[in-house]
Amino acid sequence: MRQTVKLLTTSNYYIMKRIFVIITCAAFMMACGGNKAQNSECGECKTECSEKKECDKKCEKQECDKKCEKQECAEKKCDKQECGNKCKEQECTKPEAGCITISGEDFTKLVADLSQPEWKYLGDKPAVVDFYADWCGPCRAIAPFLEEIAKEYDGQLYIYKINVDNDPEIANAFNISAIPTLLFIPMEGRYKVQTGGMPKEDLVKVITENCF
Repeated sequence: MRQTVKLLTTSNYYIMKRIFVIITCAAFMMACGGNKAQNSECGECKTECSEKKECDKKCEKQECDKKCEKQECAEKKCDKQECGNKCKEQECTKPEAGCITISGEDFTKLVADLSQPEWKYLGDKPAVVDFYADWCGPCRAIAPFLEEIAKEYDGQLYIYKINVDNDPEIANAFNISAIPTLLFIPMEGRYKVQTGGMPKEDLVKVITENCF
């Protein structure tokens, strides 16, 4: 009887021990599985996070590229517009061929500063200065000739016109007492003064001899 009880007790001990081992293993496996799942989840999170950053970088790069393209396009557009505006401005400011009517102030900038002790021509091409008045018959007679010569010598010669009624101080500086009076100005040396009207052929001859 005692031996039977002892066997049962020993058997129960081994059964309990086996159950404990099984429970322990099960618990351990569950714990491992949970960690594995957690690690896997964490890995996916890291991957997702990495892809997101990479995607953000790509998006930023694309956005930057678009911005750069937009800026480049805008700059080209601005350059084109600016060039167009400059071209229009040049077209607008470019004087038409012919005589140029100037004031006394223009004379000091384009022809010579008479306040200086010595004569110095300021232009980049030879010039003819016509001192005239609207009421002067001989002035009106030579005006078409001067206009034709100005167009024929466009780019080679300036022909300026000064109204003595509007700017008498310039006329007085040259002691002009009769009109029309013409100043023939070469690039180097002194100018020549001639008073009175003349035919176109004579005008061309005097210009050729004194301006070129």
